[in-house]
Amino acid sequence: MSEKKMEEKTRKKIEEKIATIMGCQGDEILDVKDMERGMTNRSYLFTYRGKQYIARTPGEGTEKLILRKREYEVYKIIEPLNICDDVIYMNPETGIKITVYWKDARVCDPFNKDDVKACMKLLRRFHASGLKVQQTFDLWERINFYERLWQGAPSKYDDYHTTKSNVSQLKDYVDTLSIDYALTHIDAVPDNFLFIDGSKEDSEIRLIDWEYSAMQDPHLDIAMFAVYSMYERNKVDELIDAYFMEGCEDIVRRKIYAYIAMCGLLWSNWCEFKLQIGVDFGEYALKQYSFAKEYYAIFKETEKSHGTI
Repeated sequence: MSEKKMEEKTRKKIEEKIATIMGCQGDEILDVKDMERGMTNRSYLFTYRGKQYIARTPGEGTEKLILRKREYEVYKIIEPLNICDDVIYMNPETGIKITVYWKDARVCDPFNKDDVKACMKLLRRFHASGLKVQQTFDLWERINFYERLWQGAPSKYDDYHTTKSNVSQLKDYVDTLSIDYALTHIDAVPDNFLFIDGSKEDSEIRLIDWEYSAMQDPHLDIAMFAVYSMYERNKVDELIDAYFMEGCEDIVRRKIYAYIAMCGLLWSNWCEFKLQIGVDFGEYALKQYSFAKEYYAIFKETEKSHGTI
């Protein structure tokens, strides 16, 4: 079968699936387009009765990484906040989700200071909402979980075990701190902040894709934003200052540095699993591993004025 025919067959299946969900005939689902693939899912833009929607379907290996029932529960809990995507259908078993498409929306530009300040303001308001769920996100457990998914295969990095041992010291340090858990997005990266009307300076902002959300230290979200943006250290400090408009205590800043190293190792391990199933994230994967090494070193640099780990 030719590649073109394969694409047509796949598109037909998607149209039929969407039509079943929407409770209509297949010929009512129009203009199905394969949008740019995300790191976890595939999304399709389509038109139904004059309105545009996005259908999200889980990507390769996602069933090993995400519990869709938990994601479904989080969406129900955060609904009163009116800060997420406009969901019209979500299946807690399959992970298929259909949302309204905002044609004028744009994602956050992590190198635009006004964008970053606006997103951090929304993030801080969410963190202060007091909402709770049963599940927690154990960062170190996930690091080990993604490593186990390699099924005994060695890391592609020769110094992986040294790097992991170093980062484990930062985990031990964080464990000594008193931390107030809150509902945390976990994947609060620039691409998940949408300015609904991108042409307006005061555009409403929504935070989408709550697949990993759970109870955690909310400051972890700052670290996640930084590693996805592949920030240099000066941009990391600007980000922290945008979240803590009143000023950030040194101990909190150092904790976020530790989280950046841990998040780098987390997503590096995730990328190594994805690579095994044929999905290569190239520069992003390499940068995540470098975050683990660089921010361990940065944390160590600050020991002199703050004591040892």
